[in-house]
Amino acid sequence: MPARASRADDPLAPLTLAVGQEDLLLDRAVQEVVAAARAADPDTDVRDLEPGALQPGTLDELTSPSLFAERKVVVVRQSQDLSADTVKDVKAYLAAPAEEITLVLLHAGGAKGKGLLDAARKAGAREVACPKMTKPADRLAFVRGEFRAAGSSATPGACQALVDAIGSDLRELASACAQLASDVEGAVDEAVVGRYYTGRAEASSFTVADRAVEGRAAEALEALRWALSTGVAPVLVTSALAQGVRSIGRLASAPPGMRPADLARELGMPPWKIDRVRQQLRGWSADGVATALTAVAEADAAVKGGGYDPGYALEKAVVTIARAARAR
Repeated sequence: MPARASRADDPLAPLTLAVGQEDLLLDRAVQEVVAAARAADPDTDVRDLEPGALQPGTLDELTSPSLFAERKVVVVRQSQDLSADTVKDVKAYLAAPAEEITLVLLHAGGAKGKGLLDAARKAGAREVACPKMTKPADRLAFVRGEFRAAGSSATPGACQALVDAIGSDLRELASACAQLASDVEGAVDEAVVGRYYTGRAEASSFTVADRAVEGRAAEALEALRWALSTGVAPVLVTSALAQGVRSIGRLASAPPGMRPADLARELGMPPWKIDRVRQQLRGWSADGVATALTAVAEADAAVKGGGYDPGYALEKAVVTIARAARAR
């Protein structure tokens, strides 16, 4: 039997391929398919399998015709780790998928198991991208999307404050967005995020960086000590410091007279951040930026194993950056 046509927006397509390493997005891809299947048939049988549970012949058993013609969802996690014999079974199934059965393959997307990935795409799989969100801009976009999906809205400052407070854990970010959308009438602003996440926001690595590049050494050191005491990883602090100093340098070297919107496009920053960095720029010189970047590089090397005391290395970097901010 030829493969059935697959629509990209149809969770009941015969094959869904979720590609990436972001666990929350992978789980959501599975949940979407299961919800659609159970909406069509409340008695849908769901089989959620790790690679070790799918042995040669297992897929044939799971997808064999039933006397009761029941709808079934078969989820295969980490499909890049399947054995060669099991991959052959899956590829054979892709050539002749069974009626009333939806197969969901979760794949990390790398070189491992690429043959199965290519075969699924060739078979017309509905594909869901689940990439790891490593860039701050991606997490900001995710937060904005969560508020929209919840029928709520949030100011750019609120979205940034939430990312600063929560960090890179998408599950926690999603939970925080859901809570704020449920509790707050109207748009969520920065003040609301501050009330809900007092302590966490103050302990964020970006708060340390903001205070340092503003030349507020005492407040930066206080925020740093609180951050480290509450479990913020030193490497996140050096990353935030680097980002803060680089933003100063990029804005300082931008052509004079440009409008904030033009600067935002040129430098790849949101307009509201241009305004913030412009305020932080006062007092900085080219030599100061160079000194600060050197301090950040030394601290980064220390917290990654090159020094005995990461806390001391970070304190030294914070003081050096704060002084550089007031060197002019």
